[in-house]
This record gives sequence, structure tokens and C-alpha cells, in this order.
Amino acid sequence: MLDLNLPRQFNAADYFVDRNIAEGRGDKTAVLFEDQVISYNLLSENVNRTANALSQLGVGMENRVMLLLRDTPEMIYSFYGAIKAGAVPIPTNILMKAPDFLYMLNDSRAPVLIVDAAFLAEIEKILDQAVFLRNVVVCGGQDHRHLSFDKLLNKAGTDFTAAATTGDDAAFWLYSGRNPAKLMGAVHHHSHMVYCAEAYAKGVLNMSAEDRAMGSFLFFAYGLGNGAYFPFAVGAATILISHPPKPELLYQDLVQYRPTLFFTVPTLLGALADYKQTCRAAGPELPPVSSLRACISSAEILSPDIYRRFKEEFGVEILDGTGSTEICHIFLSNRFGEVRPGSAGKPVPGYRMRLLDDDGQPVVPGQTGHLLVSGGSIASAYWNQREETKHNMRGAWFVTGDRYRVDEDGYYYFCGRSDDMLRVGGKWLAPQEVENTLNRHPAVLESAVVGYPDKDALVKPYAFVVLKPNYASSAGLEEELKQFVRDKIAAYKYPRWIEFSDEIPKTPGGKIQRFRLQERVKERATSR
Repeated sequence: MLDLNLPRQFNAADYFVDRNIAEGRGDKTAVLFEDQVISYNLLSENVNRTANALSQLGVGMENRVMLLLRDTPEMIYSFYGAIKAGAVPIPTNILMKAPDFLYMLNDSRAPVLIVDAAFLAEIEKILDQAVFLRNVVVCGGQDHRHLSFDKLLNKAGTDFTAAATTGDDAAFWLYSGRNPAKLMGAVHHHSHMVYCAEAYAKGVLNMSAEDRAMGSFLFFAYGLGNGAYFPFAVGAATILISHPPKPELLYQDLVQYRPTLFFTVPTLLGALADYKQTCRAAGPELPPVSSLRACISSAEILSPDIYRRFKEEFGVEILDGTGSTEICHIFLSNRFGEVRPGSAGKPVPGYRMRLLDDDGQPVVPGQTGHLLVSGGSIASAYWNQREETKHNMRGAWFVTGDRYRVDEDGYYYFCGRSDDMLRVGGKWLAPQEVENTLNRHPAVLESAVVGYPDKDALVKPYAFVVLKPNYASSAGLEEELKQFVRDKIAAYKYPRWIEFSDEIPKTPGGKIQRFRLQERVKERATSR
């Protein structure tokens, strides 16, 4: 455990924003977004304006504020403004749909929602069912009946005294998708961001005020650290990107904003390598990316092939690592000059690992075990989920639900989930949710979903579908089913492949035998 030596009265907004001004960095760039250059002074002013605006709406200590925002300055202002007021922001996955938003609004009892105009249509579908919601604040857009974020900030004062919170107060929640039956609010505290910054940003990445960090998706634990508090922990700059994560656009960003650290996922690393290779072959030559000192990859497994291709094209090292919503950020990571492709690396300073067999006994190096993690950034609880909290948060240890093996040199290797959950594009996916959606289609009798590696060894959903009588399999029906799922749930969850089958293998008790389906897709992957 790291000793943070924080004072009893501690507010994370003071630490990550105002401390930079007190230390003489008020005029230094804090945020780069499109054509905006935002200094620490301006960041502080807008955080204070947001805190005042929320207070005027009746938001007080421990009230939740749901944030449904793209990676914009408004997201940063809202996150720290709520924290400074003593409230609890909840960065929320913008890729989800209206039923998920309704569940989180009612579960968290958030009285205020700050939403990007781009997602207002989904919110409008469920507003009459949001029991505790009193105010909707919209960023951007004009033709709506709700409060305007810009107007509220323009009227609010630029001074605000941080709420008298402690390091042990709840600072923010992140909803975890690890349980296929329900989303669960992981409760994080004011000290957790400091712990992650000390352990990983400084302890592994050696971040300094000279860095420029570029990442994406601040609503995830990984993105939140990369873009919303790691840079501010050291007086560096964060680069916010709100456009779709297309390789040609990201390449332009790398050239234009000149980040020194690029935080991303294996899917995009592979896409960027392919894009550069294709452009080089077709001509003309792309402008060089010369500012990077490292890329950081997490949220899904980085294959040795993607590592090799990206390093060949960009000439920069990739530090692959593993983190989780509940642990707040990366706890296993490769190190500069010590990368082993295919490995998640070694424990980050401040974290301890245990690998246990099915009987709870330690395994020896080379054997696979269930991974437990201990450290100072683990969520204290799942909100209103006592049984899940007791099952997964066992004293100082968190049960990750992942299986790993460790070699003689202390490098950890992912060996699969302990349950049926899939990690797709860095986001959790419950096969049952995809199955339930497919089964709503009039042509589908039943279905089963497992993971299947694509050409880059990245796992995607593969669906086995049994059709009802009088329906015939066809390429047209396959595409129709894929679109049906896209329209009903988050788009990243749709099955990339659909195999029509006569039956789904099950146990005598009627449970899907996913291991048999997994064997079938493994045979397909091997024969490719």
C-alpha cells in the first residue's frame, strides 16, 4: 500500500485543479479540445461556476449527479464541479440505451442529469419514469425544454469554497457491467484518484508537467484516469477527442496535438497500424507522428501481432496493462524497456496479487488461478448491493472474476473469465443480454452467444441461432438480426458472426453448455 499522507479534510477538486494554480501553473495549458486552449485558471473558474450552478439547483453533499457527456471540457467542468460541491458525479456510458439510463437514474437517485444534446433523444424516452430526477441540464443544442448548461454557467460566480469532504468521502461512482443481471454502482472516494495517479501515472509512466495525454471515453475508469485526473496530478495537459474513434481522424489528432502519451485499446492500435500501412502503400506519405514517448493499451487483451505491427509502423513502445472499474485504473502493467508482448505485465507499485485455485488455495507459477487484487483504490461497495459487495470485496481483497497465470519472472498472463462475461472493445458484455435481444426477433426460437477472436485476436460476440419453423436461414436474415440487436441495445454488443444451428447444446437442467459452443468456435479460429 502507498502512504498518501493526505490531510483529514481533503477535496479531490482542490487537489487536481486548484493546487496547480497555487503551485504557479495558472497560465499553463490544462485542456486542449478542438480549437480551444484552456488554462488551469480558466479550468478552475469553470469548475467553480459549475459547482455554484449545481448548488443553486439544490445539489448538496452526497447527492448524485449523472453525467451523460462526450469527452468535452463540459465533462471535466461537471465532474470536478460536482466533486467540489461535495456531490458525487456518475460518468455514464454514452453507448448505452434509454432503459440502461433509466435504471441508473433511479438506482442512483440522481436529482440532476447533465446530458449532451446528442443523447437527449434517448433520455426523453424515459423522463416520465425517472422517479428522483428534478433537473435536466443540456450541453449544446437550442430547441429543448430543459436547462442550458452554458446559460447556467454564465450566470454563476467564479469563486467557490470546496466542500469540507474527507479522503474517505464518496467522490464519484462508476457503473460496472460485470454482473450480467444488473449494472452496479461502484463507489469510489476522494483519495482513490490520488492513489492511482501516484501508483500508475507517476510510478509506471513517470508522467510530468511536460506531458500531453490523449485518450478517449472519460466515462470508463481507464479513460477517466487518462484524461481527467492523471494529467492534472502532475500539471500536464489533457487532449480531449469527441469525434468517432476512426483511425484516419485519430492519426490527424496525433499529428495536430502532438501528445506524448497515447492511451487507447488494442482494436484502435491495430486499426491505426493498418491505416498507416495502407496509406504508405497507396501514397502520398502521411506526416510523421514524432511526439509520442509511449502508447498505453488496456481494456482488452493486446495480441503480440498487434504489438508488433503498431511498433513497426510508429516506432514507439506499447505498455499493455490490466485494470477494472472497481479498482479504478490499471493494477498490472508492462514497464518501459521490459515489455513482454502477450503479457499484462507485473503488479503496479501499491498493489498486491493473489492467484487462488477453486478451493481458495494459492497456485504455483505456471498454474492458472482466480485473481484477487489488494490496493488503496478499490471501490468500497456496490451501491445497494450488499451480497455482491460481500462476494467480491473481501476485506482488503477484490475478486476480479479473471483467471491468470504468473511465470517465474513475475509476468501475468490472462487465461479467461471465471464466468461467461466477455470483454468487447474494452467494455463488458453479458452473453445473456445479446441472447435475450436476439430471442425477441420473430424469426428466432432461441440463441446462444460466446466469444470469438477476430483477425487481430480481439474477442467479439459470436451467436448461434435456432430459427422457428417456417423461417429459413439466409445472408439477408443474418444481416437483419445483426441490425435488430444494434437497434435494441448498445451497438458494440451486436454479434459480428451468426451461425444458424439446429439446436443449442444444454445440460439436463436446461443451462446452455457454452464450453461446447466455445470448442466449436475455437475449431473455426484454428482452421482460419
